[in-house]
Amino acid sequence: MHDTQDSPDPTPELRALLARMPDPTALRDRCRGIAMLEAILSPDWGDRYYSFDSAWGDGRQMASMRDGEGDDWFMVFSDAGVYARGLDHTAPNAAPRLLPEVPAAFRSQAEEPAFGEEDGVPLATVCFWHGTRDDDGWQAPSAAPTGGADLFALPAAADPARAYLEWAEEYYEPEHTPDPAAVAHVLALRPLTDAVVAAIDPDVDLDDLAEDIAEIGYPTA
Repeated sequence: MHDTQDSPDPTPELRALLARMPDPTALRDRCRGIAMLEAILSPDWGDRYYSFDSAWGDGRQMASMRDGEGDDWFMVFSDAGVYARGLDHTAPNAAPRLLPEVPAAFRSQAEEPAFGEEDGVPLATVCFWHGTRDDDGWQAPSAAPTGGADLFALPAAADPARAYLEWAEEYYEPEHTPDPAAVAHVLALRPLTDAVVAAIDPDVDLDDLAEDIAEIGYPTA
C-alpha cells in the first residue's frame, strides 16, 4: 500500500485528482446526489451517465459512471472504506500492474468481474482507495495509470452544483434549464418536493421517482 504523497509520481493528473477528492462520507453523499439528479433528468435508467446502488450487496454500496462509449468508473463503499477504479477504453489496460498493489481489504472489489474483464483479466486504467481512518488519505498504486483520472472530474469538482449544471446542459441539452438552487438542494441531499423536481425537470413528478429514491438511498422527509 502506497500513500500518494510518498509513492513515485502516479502522474500529475492522478495526484491532482486525489488532492481534490472529498473524504469518503462526503464523496458517497455527492454520488447519491448526482445519481438523484440523473434520475430526474433521465427517467430511463439505461440512458443515465451516473447511478448509485445503496444495496449493492453484503453491506456495500456502489456508485458508477458509464458514458455509453466504453469509458466507465465504479466506486464501492464498504466497511473497509472506498475503492475506485476507472477505465479509459482508449488507453492500455493497466490492471496487471495496478491491482497487485491494491490492499487485501479491497481485493475482491478490484477483481470484481462485473466491473469489466477480458479473457479473465480485470480491466482498469486507473484505481485508488481510501481506508476507514481519516488520516489514511487517498492512496494509489505506485505503478502509473494509463489514463482515466479525468473521468472522475464531476465527483471531485470544487463546486459540484455548477459542474453538474454545465455538464448536464451539454450532455442532455434540456429544453428547460435546471434551476441552480434546485440542483444544489439535491446535491445537499435535502428531501425532494414537487417544486424542486419541477424546477429541474417539469416533465417528471415526484411520485415517478419512488423506486429511484429507494435504490439510491436518498433521504426522505
